[in-house]
Amino acid sequence: MSKIINGKLLAEKIKDGLVYEITKLPTRPNLAILLVGDRADSQLYVTLKEREAKKIGIDTHLYKFDDDTSEAELLKCVDFINKDDLIDGVLLQLPLPKQFNTDKVVNAIKAEKDVDGFHADNLKKIKQGKPFIMPPLAGVILEMLQSINQNIQDKKIALLAHSDIFMQGVGNILEQKGAKMLNCAYGNKQAAELMRCARQADIIITAVGKKHYLSVDYVKPGAVVIDIGIIKEGKETYGDVDFDGVSEVAGFITPVPGGVGPMTIACAFRNVVEIYKKKHATK
Repeated sequence: MSKIINGKLLAEKIKDGLVYEITKLPTRPNLAILLVGDRADSQLYVTLKEREAKKIGIDTHLYKFDDDTSEAELLKCVDFINKDDLIDGVLLQLPLPKQFNTDKVVNAIKAEKDVDGFHADNLKKIKQGKPFIMPPLAGVILEMLQSINQNIQDKKIALLAHSDIFMQGVGNILEQKGAKMLNCAYGNKQAAELMRCARQADIIITAVGKKHYLSVDYVKPGAVVIDIGIIKEGKETYGDVDFDGVSEVAGFITPVPGGVGPMTIACAFRNVVEIYKKKHATK
C-alpha cells in the first residue's frame, strides 16, 4: 500500500514561513487574478487562492470575465494590470475558453509579474538554467519529492500533460536536476503505448484533467505518483489517477483533493513574495 504525500501539511509549512516574511515587508504584496468563464474547477481554485492569500497577508484583486469575452478585452485588462504599479504578481487561471490563444495571453503578461513562470522570456531563462522565478508546479514537485527523500538524479520520469507550456517549464527543470525524462507525451501515443512508456518510470507526474484515466496498468511497483489533475463533478473533486487501484502498487502517491492543490497555491504565493522583493530591491 502506498504512503500518502500530504500536500496540506507541506503547504501549511510554506505558508507559515511566508507569514513571517510578509510581516517584515514595508507593505503587503498584491496579486491580480484573471478568471475567464464559469468552469467549476477554475472557480474553485480562484476561491481557494483568494481565501488563503488573505490568511497570510497577500492582497488579491480579482478580474472576472464571461465566457463570451473577446480576446481584445482580456488583453486590454492585462495591459492595464501590467501598468499598475500596485500589482506585484499576476495569475492567469487556466485553461482559458477555446476561443482564446493561451500563449498570446500568457505572453501579454509582463514577464516580471508572471507568477506562473510561463511567459516566453521566463521559459527561456528556465531553459538556460537561470529561472527568474520557479514555476509553482515545478516547485510543488520538487518540494514533494524532497519531503520523501526522493533524489531524482538519474531517475526516469514520465510527465503526462496536454500543455506544451507545462511540459517545457517543468520538464526542463527536472532534467536540469538530473532526471531522465521519458518520451511519454500524452495525446501523441495510443493508450497501450502510453502505458508501456509510463511503466518504465520511477516517477509519474500527470496533469491531464481526465478523471481516473491513470490506472494501475500505467504504474510499476514502487513508483512515485504525483497527480496534478483536477476534475470537478458536482460537489466531488477527482484526479487523473485511479487512487484506489494505483495506491496498491505505488510507493508514494498524492491524493485528490489534499495533495498537489494546496501546494500549488502555497508555491504561487511564495512566488508573489519573491517577485515583490525583486521589484523593491531595484527601487
